[in-house]
Amino acid sequence: MVDPAIPQFALSIRQPWAWCILHAGKDIENRSWRTRFRGSIALHAAKGLTKAEFADCLATVHEISETQPFPPGTTMPALAELPRGGIVGVVDIVDCVSQSESPWFFGNDTGAYGFQLANPRPVEFIPVTGALGMFNWRQNLKGPHR
Repeated sequence: MVDPAIPQFALSIRQPWAWCILHAGKDIENRSWRTRFRGSIALHAAKGLTKAEFADCLATVHEISETQPFPPGTTMPALAELPRGGIVGVVDIVDCVSQSESPWFFGNDTGAYGFQLANPRPVEFIPVTGALGMFNWRQNLKGPHR
């Protein structure tokens, strides 16, 4: 049975960025499109992940940790240990900005946006097929959760 408290709509984010939102203080999700949505959304960890993407994120985390200390004991899981292809958490979108002082904001003046995030909370993994944009994840449930 799926927890009915998990919001209906999800946003798919590649790992390990989804892990960073839930565990390392990533308070901005960078996108090329804006949203007017405010409120809680399910966090879907996309299935795809390359070694180069993992290395890029790890380098970013190390750079940010020099200016923004992480919670004590925070260690990113190995590539193979990151859950993918399902719902991994819930987070609140509190704003959509085109500029931010957050070290997690990678936008520029060419139309990039950052979804400001707050109150991340992990949930038990639920296998779900992802989709572009915000999507009703319950329509994409896999396995015994259906």
